[in-house]
Amino acid sequence: MEKIVSPALQIEELRRTLREHEYRYYVLSSPTIGDLEYDALMKRLEELELQYPEWDSPDSPTHRVGSDKTEGFVSVQHERPMLSLGNTYNYDEVGDFYRRVADGLGGYPFEIVAELKFDGLSISLIYEDGALVRAVTRGDGITGDDVTANVRTIRSIPLRLRGENYPRLLEVRGEILLPFKEFERINSEREAAGEPPFANPRNAASGTIKQLDPRIVASRNLDAYFYYIYSDELLPATHYDRLNAAREWGFKISDAVTLCSTREEVYAFIDHFDTERLNLPVATDGIVLKVNSLAQQEELGFTAKSPRWAISYKYQAERARTRLRYVSYQVGRTGAITPVANLDPVLISGTVVRRASLHNADFIA
Repeated sequence: MEKIVSPALQIEELRRTLREHEYRYYVLSSPTIGDLEYDALMKRLEELELQYPEWDSPDSPTHRVGSDKTEGFVSVQHERPMLSLGNTYNYDEVGDFYRRVADGLGGYPFEIVAELKFDGLSISLIYEDGALVRAVTRGDGITGDDVTANVRTIRSIPLRLRGENYPRLLEVRGEILLPFKEFERINSEREAAGEPPFANPRNAASGTIKQLDPRIVASRNLDAYFYYIYSDELLPATHYDRLNAAREWGFKISDAVTLCSTREEVYAFIDHFDTERLNLPVATDGIVLKVNSLAQQEELGFTAKSPRWAISYKYQAERARTRLRYVSYQVGRTGAITPVANLDPVLISGTVVRRASLHNADFIA
């Protein structure tokens, strides 16, 4: 006799299965089922949730599609300020940072975690009991916009954490990005509609996350990488181990994160990604260096604007020479006319540029 499974159990099992497949596809890039099978599971879950609305939940995979308009964004104060990092531009300045850390720790040994600096939109995620409850942009570092409805559409961001050993209240910070492939697709669609193309993936990601219609956000296939976690509850004692814990909980952490014991290892990391970063699917503009030990971070403290235990190294902006073929003029839906430069194709920062908006002086320069 066939066992009868209650609708509540069917719904929970479908959600668990879909979350696992989302994690494998969007975080691990290692799918185990095809799109047709995935869509069939999603359709069955949608049908059950429609039939039994009392079992609906905001962290269900069905809510990633974004169905409700957002009437503006609410300003939210960060529990901890999202400070900017001091910038360095050459090895001498990196060496100065290294010496300041050594002096600040009284010569005591320390490790540096070297990470890629992703060029996107900074975001803070709040999880309670493993469920995503709030997503807030960096804003001015003190307050930002609540963009939770839009962030829920990003499939590489877990709506519910994996495993069971995460803190009850957790804040995770990272960067929302638009992959180069999606950037090119969206710009092609904008040009075909007579709209000015986005200048770069960062502007496109920022403009997308501020859309009032989450369905538009869902259609643009944003991605996200994470680089810091906070909790008042017990966490691993080093930044490197915390990132590994976050990876286990389902967050997308860059494989490039490297633990460095010497200044020479830091320089080697910077050298390697000066060229290797151009092969990545998303935009980066530098390296972030952080003291690994949380106790040593606390000992070093902060200046008024930035932590003393972290700094960014900025690569020189990539430049390329190409030929301007002609300038065309596009008429948008509102009647606005935008001049567009039509160029010989040129590869810059991982994307092929054929057209560039000329709608303000900065873009022309």
